[in-house]
Amino acid sequence: MCSPAVQEKRSSGVQLLRVALPLLLLALSVTGCSSMDVTVSSNINALNGTTIKIPCIFTSCYRMDVTKFAMNWTYQESVNDTEEMFMTYHRKKGMVRLRSDRFGERVTFAGNLDKNDLSFTLSDVQLEDEGVYNCYVRNPPDRIQGHGVIQLNVVTELPPPRDSTIAVAIGASVGGALALLILSMVVVKCLRRHRKQDLISEEKMEEDGKLDPEGVAEEGTK
Repeated sequence: MCSPAVQEKRSSGVQLLRVALPLLLLALSVTGCSSMDVTVSSNINALNGTTIKIPCIFTSCYRMDVTKFAMNWTYQESVNDTEEMFMTYHRKKGMVRLRSDRFGERVTFAGNLDKNDLSFTLSDVQLEDEGVYNCYVRNPPDRIQGHGVIQLNVVTELPPPRDSTIAVAIGASVGGALALLILSMVVVKCLRRHRKQDLISEEKMEEDGKLDPEGVAEEGTK
Protein backbone atom coordinates (compact mmCIF):
# COMPACT_ATOMS: atom_id res chain seq x y z
CA MET A 1 0.00 0.00 0.00
CA CYS A 2 1.03 3.58 -0.71
CA SER A 3 1.89 5.91 2.09
CA PRO A 4 -0.49 8.77 2.90
CA ALA A 5 2.05 11.24 1.45
CA VAL A 6 2.12 9.46 -1.92
CA GLN A 7 -1.66 9.23 -2.02
CA GLU A 8 -1.89 12.93 -1.22
CA LYS A 9 0.49 13.76 -4.11
CA ARG A 10 -1.53 11.62 -6.53
CA SER A 11 -4.75 13.25 -5.40
CA SER A 12 -3.34 16.74 -5.87
CA GLY A 13 -2.03 15.76 -9.34
CA VAL A 14 -5.44 14.50 -10.41
CA GLN A 15 -7.08 17.67 -9.17
CA LEU A 16 -4.54 19.81 -11.06
CA LEU A 17 -5.23 17.85 -14.25
CA ARG A 18 -8.97 18.31 -13.79
CA VAL A 19 -8.48 22.06 -13.54
CA ALA A 20 -5.89 22.42 -16.32
CA LEU A 21 -7.63 20.28 -18.96
CA PRO A 22 -10.79 22.42 -19.25
CA LEU A 23 -8.65 25.56 -19.38
CA LEU A 24 -6.57 24.06 -22.22
CA LEU A 25 -9.69 23.07 -24.17
CA LEU A 26 -11.14 26.53 -23.62
CA ALA A 27 -7.98 28.17 -24.94
CA LEU A 28 -8.07 26.01 -28.06
CA SER A 29 -11.73 26.82 -28.68
CA VAL A 30 -11.16 30.57 -28.24
CA THR A 31 -8.43 30.67 -30.86
CA GLY A 32 -10.79 29.05 -33.39
CA CYS A 33 -7.86 28.27 -35.67
CA SER A 34 -7.52 24.84 -37.21
CA SER A 35 -5.49 25.17 -40.43
CA MET A 36 -4.26 27.36 -43.27
CA ASP A 37 -6.91 29.26 -45.24
CA VAL A 38 -6.44 31.28 -48.44
CA THR A 39 -8.95 33.88 -49.62
CA VAL A 40 -9.08 34.94 -53.30
CA SER A 41 -11.57 36.16 -55.91
CA SER A 42 -12.44 33.12 -58.00
CA ASN A 43 -13.28 35.17 -61.11
CA ILE A 44 -11.87 38.57 -62.14
CA ASN A 45 -12.70 40.56 -65.27
CA ALA A 46 -9.99 42.91 -66.59
CA LEU A 47 -10.23 45.44 -69.40
CA ASN A 48 -7.57 45.08 -72.07
CA GLY A 49 -4.78 47.65 -71.63
CA THR A 50 -5.59 48.54 -68.00
CA THR A 51 -3.97 47.68 -64.65
CA ILE A 52 -5.63 45.08 -62.42
CA LYS A 53 -4.96 43.97 -58.83
CA ILE A 54 -5.18 40.23 -58.18
CA PRO A 55 -5.68 39.65 -54.44
CA CYS A 56 -4.59 36.74 -52.25
CA ILE A 57 -4.82 36.84 -48.44
CA PHE A 58 -4.07 33.95 -46.09
CA THR A 59 -4.87 33.18 -42.47
CA SER A 60 -2.88 30.80 -40.29
CA CYS A 61 -2.73 29.59 -36.71
CA TYR A 62 0.88 30.73 -36.56
CA ARG A 63 2.71 33.99 -37.14
CA MET A 64 4.83 34.14 -40.27
CA ASP A 65 8.39 32.93 -39.73
CA VAL A 66 10.56 34.51 -42.45
CA THR A 67 13.01 31.59 -42.24
CA LYS A 68 10.33 28.99 -42.99
CA PHE A 69 7.64 30.86 -44.92
CA ALA A 70 7.21 30.01 -48.61
CA MET A 71 4.98 31.50 -51.30
CA ASN A 72 4.65 31.20 -55.10
CA TRP A 73 2.51 32.80 -57.78
CA THR A 74 2.04 30.70 -60.93
CA TYR A 75 0.18 31.10 -64.22
CA GLN A 76 -1.37 28.55 -66.57
CA GLU A 77 -3.46 29.05 -69.69
CA SER A 78 -5.98 26.49 -68.43
CA VAL A 79 -6.27 24.12 -65.48
CA ASN A 80 -4.75 21.30 -67.52
CA ASP A 81 -1.68 23.25 -68.75
CA THR A 82 1.80 23.49 -67.22
CA GLU A 83 2.23 26.11 -64.50
CA GLU A 84 4.69 28.96 -64.99
CA MET A 85 6.08 30.60 -61.84
CA PHE A 86 6.43 34.38 -62.10
CA MET A 87 6.73 35.53 -58.45
CA THR A 88 8.10 33.96 -55.27
CA TYR A 89 9.10 34.76 -51.68
CA HIS A 90 12.80 35.15 -50.85
CA ARG A 91 13.92 35.01 -47.20
CA LYS A 92 16.13 38.09 -47.50
CA LYS A 93 14.49 40.02 -50.35
CA GLY A 94 10.83 39.35 -49.61
CA MET A 95 8.53 39.00 -52.62
CA VAL A 96 10.58 38.76 -55.82
CA ARG A 97 9.44 38.98 -59.44
CA LEU A 98 10.90 36.19 -61.55
CA ARG A 99 11.99 36.47 -65.15
CA SER A 100 9.05 35.81 -67.43
CA ASP A 101 8.72 36.20 -71.19
CA ARG A 102 4.98 36.48 -70.80
CA PHE A 103 4.78 39.19 -68.15
CA GLY A 104 8.18 40.88 -68.31
CA GLU A 105 8.11 43.69 -65.74
CA ARG A 106 4.34 44.08 -65.78
CA VAL A 107 3.83 42.23 -62.46
CA THR A 108 4.47 44.06 -59.16
CA PHE A 109 3.95 42.95 -55.57
CA ALA A 110 1.12 45.05 -54.10
CA GLY A 111 0.42 43.28 -50.79
CA ASN A 112 1.62 43.55 -47.21
CA LEU A 113 3.39 40.58 -45.61
CA ASP A 114 2.70 41.92 -42.11
CA LYS A 115 -1.02 41.62 -42.89
CA ASN A 116 -0.72 38.27 -44.72
CA ASP A 117 -1.56 40.03 -47.98
CA LEU A 118 0.15 38.47 -51.02
CA SER A 119 -1.64 40.43 -53.75
CA PHE A 120 0.05 41.68 -56.92
CA THR A 121 -0.81 44.05 -59.77
CA LEU A 122 -0.68 43.28 -63.48
CA SER A 123 -0.22 46.35 -65.67
CA ASP A 124 -1.09 46.82 -69.34
CA VAL A 125 -3.29 43.72 -69.35
CA GLN A 126 -3.17 41.79 -72.62
CA LEU A 127 -5.61 39.30 -74.10
CA GLU A 128 -2.87 36.65 -73.72
CA ASP A 129 -2.89 37.20 -69.92
CA GLU A 130 -6.24 35.48 -69.62
CA GLY A 131 -5.99 32.22 -67.71
CA VAL A 132 -5.60 30.66 -64.27
CA TYR A 133 -3.49 32.27 -61.51
CA ASN A 134 -2.45 30.15 -58.51
CA CYS A 135 -1.50 31.48 -55.08
CA TYR A 136 0.46 28.87 -53.07
CA VAL A 137 1.30 29.52 -49.40
CA ARG A 138 3.26 27.56 -46.77
CA ASN A 139 3.57 28.82 -43.21
CA PRO A 140 5.19 26.18 -40.97
CA PRO A 141 4.46 24.75 -38.49
CA ASP A 142 1.12 24.69 -40.37
CA ARG A 143 1.18 21.35 -42.14
CA ILE A 144 -1.37 22.29 -44.81
CA GLN A 145 -0.32 24.22 -47.91
CA GLY A 146 -2.76 26.99 -48.79
CA HIS A 147 -3.88 27.23 -52.40
CA GLY A 148 -6.03 29.90 -54.04
CA VAL A 149 -7.20 29.72 -57.67
CA ILE A 150 -8.19 32.81 -59.70
CA GLN A 151 -9.65 32.81 -63.21
CA LEU A 152 -8.72 36.03 -65.02
CA ASN A 153 -10.94 37.01 -67.95
CA VAL A 154 -9.64 39.73 -70.28
CA VAL A 155 -12.30 41.67 -72.19
CA THR A 156 -12.15 44.50 -74.73
CA GLU A 157 -15.22 46.22 -73.32
CA LEU A 158 -16.70 46.09 -69.84
CA PRO A 159 -20.50 45.70 -69.57
CA PRO A 160 -22.28 48.92 -68.48
CA PRO A 161 -23.16 49.05 -64.79
CA ARG A 162 -26.76 48.37 -63.87
CA ASP A 163 -28.56 51.48 -62.66
CA SER A 164 -31.91 50.90 -61.00
CA THR A 165 -32.75 54.62 -61.32
CA ILE A 166 -32.48 54.47 -65.10
CA ALA A 167 -34.54 51.28 -65.16
CA VAL A 168 -37.26 52.93 -63.07
CA ALA A 169 -37.22 56.03 -65.30
CA ILE A 170 -37.52 53.91 -68.44
CA GLY A 171 -40.35 51.91 -66.89
CA ALA A 172 -42.15 55.08 -65.87
CA SER A 173 -41.74 56.56 -69.37
CA VAL A 174 -43.07 53.42 -71.03
CA GLY A 175 -45.96 53.25 -68.57
CA GLY A 176 -46.80 56.91 -69.15
CA ALA A 177 -46.72 56.49 -72.91
CA LEU A 178 -49.00 53.46 -72.68
CA ALA A 179 -51.45 55.32 -70.45
CA LEU A 180 -51.47 58.27 -72.87
CA LEU A 181 -52.07 55.95 -75.83
CA ILE A 182 -54.97 54.21 -74.08
CA LEU A 183 -56.47 57.58 -73.11
CA SER A 184 -56.21 58.82 -76.71
CA MET A 185 -57.90 55.68 -78.01
CA VAL A 186 -60.76 56.12 -75.51
CA VAL A 187 -61.19 59.80 -76.51
CA VAL A 188 -61.21 58.94 -80.23
CA LYS A 189 -63.74 56.17 -79.64
CA CYS A 190 -65.99 58.51 -77.65
CA LEU A 191 -65.78 61.20 -80.36
CA ARG A 192 -66.65 58.68 -83.05
CA ARG A 193 -69.62 57.43 -81.05
CA HIS A 194 -70.82 60.98 -80.40
CA ARG A 195 -70.48 61.87 -84.08
CA LYS A 196 -72.41 58.75 -85.08
CA GLN A 197 -75.21 59.68 -82.71
CA ASP A 198 -75.33 63.21 -84.21
CA LEU A 199 -75.58 61.78 -87.73
CA ILE A 200 -78.43 59.49 -86.68
CA SER A 201 -80.25 62.44 -85.07
CA GLU A 202 -79.82 64.60 -88.20
CA GLU A 203 -81.11 61.81 -90.46
CA LYS A 204 -84.13 61.33 -88.21
CA MET A 205 -84.85 65.06 -88.22
CA GLU A 206 -84.67 65.13 -92.02
CA GLU A 207 -87.09 62.21 -92.26
CA ASP A 208 -89.46 63.95 -89.86
CA GLY A 209 -89.27 67.12 -91.97
CA LYS A 210 -90.20 65.25 -95.13
CA LEU A 211 -93.23 63.66 -93.51
CA ASP A 212 -94.71 66.85 -91.96
CA PRO A 213 -95.90 68.59 -95.23
CA GLU A 214 -97.65 65.45 -96.42
CA GLY A 215 -99.44 65.20 -93.09
CA VAL A 216 -100.60 68.84 -93.34
CA ALA A 217 -101.90 68.28 -96.88
CA GLU A 218 -103.90 65.27 -95.78
CA GLU A 219 -105.42 67.28 -92.93
CA GLY A 220 -106.37 70.08 -95.42
CA THR A 221 -108.21 67.76 -97.79
CA LYS A 222 -110.21 66.43 -94.93
